[in-house]
Amino acid sequence: MGRQIEDDLRDAVLAGGLHAHFQPIACLRTGGITGFEILCRWRHPKLGEIEPAFFIPMAERLDLIPMLGEWVLRRACEEAAGWQQPLKVSVNLSPYQMERTDIVSLIEEVLSDTGLDPNRLDLEVTENVMIENTDKTIETLRRLKGLGVRIAVDDFGTGYSSLGYFLHFPFDKVKIDQSFIRAITESREAYAIVKAVVALGSGLGMLIIAEGVETEEQAYLLSELGCDKLQGYLIGRPAPIEDYHHLVSDHRSGSHGCLGKCGACLELLRVPTTAAARYLSPAAKLRDLA
Repeated sequence: MGRQIEDDLRDAVLAGGLHAHFQPIACLRTGGITGFEILCRWRHPKLGEIEPAFFIPMAERLDLIPMLGEWVLRRACEEAAGWQQPLKVSVNLSPYQMERTDIVSLIEEVLSDTGLDPNRLDLEVTENVMIENTDKTIETLRRLKGLGVRIAVDDFGTGYSSLGYFLHFPFDKVKIDQSFIRAITESREAYAIVKAVVALGSGLGMLIIAEGVETEEQAYLLSELGCDKLQGYLIGRPAPIEDYHHLVSDHRSGSHGCLGKCGACLELLRVPTTAAARYLSPAAKLRDLA
């Protein structure tokens, strides 16, 4: 079975058997949708949906990441370039791509081919890219920023967490890992860590995005702490972009042009508002966790 599923993955990558889902990201201050993260999905013809945590490492072992990564990047940029609303799109870059491919030339080529404004492309890298060959990595990141794209640290707090790299490279955004967000309403330690990361972002001029937000209570505490953006099931589940057509279309086409701020979109996406106060005693909760 192991060899067969490897062959199946190779066939899927080569023959276009993968598909993309998009997950919305919301601004905590306005409730509006500001962009989407593209997520790669694989539906095996016999086994059904295969988790990315399973097939991405397999793709690395099979040296399929360069091809898979280029497909995801092109799919994201082509899709976003066609949106009538100028929302951002986020793409994950793996350490494998950073180390073994000419990622700068690829992104420059894809931006040119698709016509996407570089300012609308966010590239997400994990802390692990900084572990080895830091000088080369920082130079690559600087060249990427020179193209006009934005660079975000993904899953912050779970990898090689060293504040030193913030001295050497001006990241634009930090995404707090969902493990801290899940625990923020119950754990004093998780609350303190999130509070410190938000303060760090504010001091360094970086936007802070909370991943894995699932409850209005979490959203309310993040709002009180000054977090900038939210991503998670509370905002919207990963889905084909057609499910979010009303958010990426222009109002002149007859669809919603509100960036997610009208009542219908808020209801559809369950975007949190200050109505979350109905579900908890915020003053008491903040006092208990502080």
